[in-house]
Amino acid sequence: MLKVLMIGTAYEGRGGVAAVIEGLRQAGFFERHQVYFVATHADSTRWTKLRMMLAAVWRVLYICLRHRPGIVHVHTSSRASFARKSLLLAIARACGRKTVLHLHGGGFREYAQIESGPLLRWWIRRTLSRSSAVVTLSDSWSGFVREYAPQARTWVVSNSVPVPPVGAAAAEAPARLLFLGRAERDKGVFDLLEAMAVLVPEFPALQLALGGDGDLAAVERSAARLQIGGHVSLLGWVGPEQRDAELARATVFVLPSYHEGLPMAMLEAMAAGKAVVVTPVGAIPEAVSAGENGLLVQPGDVAALAGALRALLADAALRARLGHAARATVLARYSTEAALARLAALYRELGLREGA
Repeated sequence: MLKVLMIGTAYEGRGGVAAVIEGLRQAGFFERHQVYFVATHADSTRWTKLRMMLAAVWRVLYICLRHRPGIVHVHTSSRASFARKSLLLAIARACGRKTVLHLHGGGFREYAQIESGPLLRWWIRRTLSRSSAVVTLSDSWSGFVREYAPQARTWVVSNSVPVPPVGAAAAEAPARLLFLGRAERDKGVFDLLEAMAVLVPEFPALQLALGGDGDLAAVERSAARLQIGGHVSLLGWVGPEQRDAELARATVFVLPSYHEGLPMAMLEAMAAGKAVVVTPVGAIPEAVSAGENGLLVQPGDVAALAGALRALLADAALRARLGHAARATVLARYSTEAALARLAALYRELGLREGA
């Protein structure tokens, strides 16, 4: 009997959900728990995405009826992703399978409370309540889910990252900020450019490396308008090797988002021992304590963002202290081993035995 059918975006793709699934695969979780993976989405054309989804519906139905997996584990975020995955969860439930709904992405609260009408809110609550377990990234997200759908059974499994060996300090470039994320307003990238314009006169060598896809043309135009084009490098999408190289070179990691779940890029930067400047949104405040293992600024507060970056650029000892504490936080709470153990415990709670 197949143990686990896992469903989500293609693990070789881009974004935080793909990174989580790829992390599970690389850590051997698929083999230990006999996981069969079905991709419902990939970075491609609209027609290809539609074909993938239709194929996934039939594959999930066939696997649930023919192989009867013990658990159907679905990774989702909001909006179209939730619409796709909630349909597959309904199919799995109709086939009598236990289901795990794994929530990612920082926009789910807004999607569920503000963007959705009465019928969609009913469907979201029904999906949450009828899942055997709802995995959230933090205690605060778990609390929200239980308030929104009181019958939901939540289980907290934080995102995790591998912790690399301590890098050589010599690899770090002076006055180099690193942003990893989609180039859009919700990630705070335009606020970051405004803060750069404030800081460049004080730090003439300052550079911002911006890794990620999105509206890069708008970023370029904004940098030109602010007269900082020569201080901004658009890297485009970066793969794991380039990401690690950029983290090694970075003086400070910055992600001034308006909405987040628990960003993988932030955890990767912390694991690399970098001082981080982030916003207290989503599950970030449960990972970053202001002044202890990073700096927190409110979303949209350009002056505070510039101030936090200024403090770190000017104080190597502060950067080192925060970076060391950030790495220790990941080792203690967000290592791959800790997350895998927590997820395995959920599977056991649902009656699945490892190696059986």
